[in-house]
Amino acid sequence: MAEEQARSHVPYVPAQTDLPELTWRALVLGILMAVVLGAANAYLGLKAGLTISATFPAAVVAIAAFRLPFFRGSVLEQNIARTTASVGEALVAGAIFTIPAFLIARVGGEPVWSEFDYWSSTWIMLVGGVLGVLFVILLRRTLVEDAELPFPESAACAELVKAGQKGESGAKFVFGAIGLSALLELFKNSRGIEVIAGYKEWFVRFPRSLVTHGSSEHPLGEVSHTGGAFLSSPAASPALIAVGYIIGPRLAAVAFSGGAFGWLFLVPLLLFIDPDLGQRAGGAANAELADSVWRNYVRPIAVGAMLVGAVHTLVGLRDSLGQAFVRVVADFRKKSFVESESEVGSRLEIDVSLKWITIGVVLTVIPMTALYWYFTQSLIGALLAAVIMTVTGFLFSAVGGYLVGLIGGSNQPISGLALSTLIIAALLMVAIGVTGAGGVAAVLGVAAVVCCASAMAGDMIQDLKVGHLLGGTPWRMEVAEMISTVIVSFVLVWPMVFLHAGVPGGIGGEQLAAPQAGLMAQLATGIVGGSMPWALIAIGIAFGLSLVLIKSPSPMLIAVGMYLHLDTTSAIFVGGVLAWIVELMRRRREMGEDDTMASVNRGTLIASGLIAGEALMAVALAALYFFLPADPPGGVSSIASSWLGIDTAGLLSAGGGWLSLGLFAIVGYCLIRIPLGVRGE
Repeated sequence: MAEEQARSHVPYVPAQTDLPELTWRALVLGILMAVVLGAANAYLGLKAGLTISATFPAAVVAIAAFRLPFFRGSVLEQNIARTTASVGEALVAGAIFTIPAFLIARVGGEPVWSEFDYWSSTWIMLVGGVLGVLFVILLRRTLVEDAELPFPESAACAELVKAGQKGESGAKFVFGAIGLSALLELFKNSRGIEVIAGYKEWFVRFPRSLVTHGSSEHPLGEVSHTGGAFLSSPAASPALIAVGYIIGPRLAAVAFSGGAFGWLFLVPLLLFIDPDLGQRAGGAANAELADSVWRNYVRPIAVGAMLVGAVHTLVGLRDSLGQAFVRVVADFRKKSFVESESEVGSRLEIDVSLKWITIGVVLTVIPMTALYWYFTQSLIGALLAAVIMTVTGFLFSAVGGYLVGLIGGSNQPISGLALSTLIIAALLMVAIGVTGAGGVAAVLGVAAVVCCASAMAGDMIQDLKVGHLLGGTPWRMEVAEMISTVIVSFVLVWPMVFLHAGVPGGIGGEQLAAPQAGLMAQLATGIVGGSMPWALIAIGIAFGLSLVLIKSPSPMLIAVGMYLHLDTTSAIFVGGVLAWIVELMRRRREMGEDDTMASVNRGTLIASGLIAGEALMAVALAALYFFLPADPPGGVSSIASSWLGIDTAGLLSAGGGWLSLGLFAIVGYCLIRIPLGVRGE
């Protein structure tokens, strides 16, 4: 039945049509978008632990670009540009969940990397990305032509592209939101013209309480308890608000519940039950002490809960995982690799040949083995790491591709797959005696490659399905993704380098928490380096199991919320509330199906632009600070203060809070009023 449906598929561009497709202008546009969208997702993933699919904004920009008089191109060129552009987001998603762990992980009190190792990071991204593309080519026919896989995001993107050939693309909403968000970030960023307060925080002290310990028969004495609660306003961040808008009110509330549990329950509880903690910590101030409790107690508990959340996600997908593994084996029994149209009678069935796939795998695995030897100084350890990387990389690339076809790319459990790889690699490394900083680095390297591979595989299969619906030539799309992967691997490390050096606290600090990388670092150092805070991890595991038992929505997202700062999760929640208001207004206005779809698409494009604008300005300011340090002897880091002579500190203290309210009003207007204004246009 599935084969009959696959044969009955009629692409938007017929197989006999010979339109321009793999052109230089499509590749150049796609690679530029890959760098821009990849940098934006690097910032977002490090800040909030979430990434947003680049497929839709890339499609819109490609449609608009190829309408320009001097740049007119075919729908298949648009498809190549979008395919090439989505590489940046996918590759960065795999990288930011793992590579920053090299900076966060500490063995013997020292970080595994004291600063970004550019060449190691680049090679990890390159190998992972290339392997993901090569592995998924082997599975294209099995997955893409399977009528039982709905490919929800691919189908939606294909419809967006088709609609874009007839009318307005929506590019003005993307670019308008990018410009607005970038301007707001310039006036909010501590490296820019900081006159808008990022957030406001308070410490509410509890009244003194006398607690008589023991029982009435055996009193142990009275203890004076105090402590307090740390409160924070939502961050004045268009990007975080837009994230909440995109993921919707339910998931935004789930993320905020984790932040509330960590900051409004655990931190006050721990401060209350240990009244002498401040004295033992050198008389730390209340806010500083609350931050220390969250960082050193709550975060490890969140790591344990994240571990349960990842395992729970994989267990929930066990049937799909099993089917994916069966399909991998079955696909190798078929003749699926063709090199010419004469073999199959249609350009729509031509893939990159198995010969080139084999050569590509060899050319990436051998040098990666050398990198593992550099980490471990052990030939056996390097070979074992390479074997684990190759086997799990192929299996999880297949799994990732299948899950994208089933539930969409935004729901792909990349970090769960990488976590499984990390645990396997860590246990095997310990078994052969490869420990210490070298063992931790090798384990993180294996997890990073597999994470990049599974992320790229999911992106690739989604793009191939869009191309299948539009009438794109598979081998041309595969070549385009390979070219983009190779090029952007050498570029997309730099946004992480700039952010680590140019954002106060760097990666792992308050502004760039990098929760998934923190999880990877904690587990790698705990298993291989022997420094796991097992008691707190166990408490977190118990909490995670409790969430699973009560059938809580998304235990993983709750744990991520605990790991993030309260201003971050509350800003995401604000975005979810805005999305709820828009949906409520749509129902009250009784919008038809077409108007509803137009409103949803417009809101998504505006939110995507808000994310990209803030992220790109933040990366640009961090890069400027990296190359031209703005700190004079007094330590003022703002460009306005250092270069323009503006008293930003005075402006910030005088009106920064009120200006923050203005930012929320502007973003709220963009995300409510504009999406609801589709009627009569």
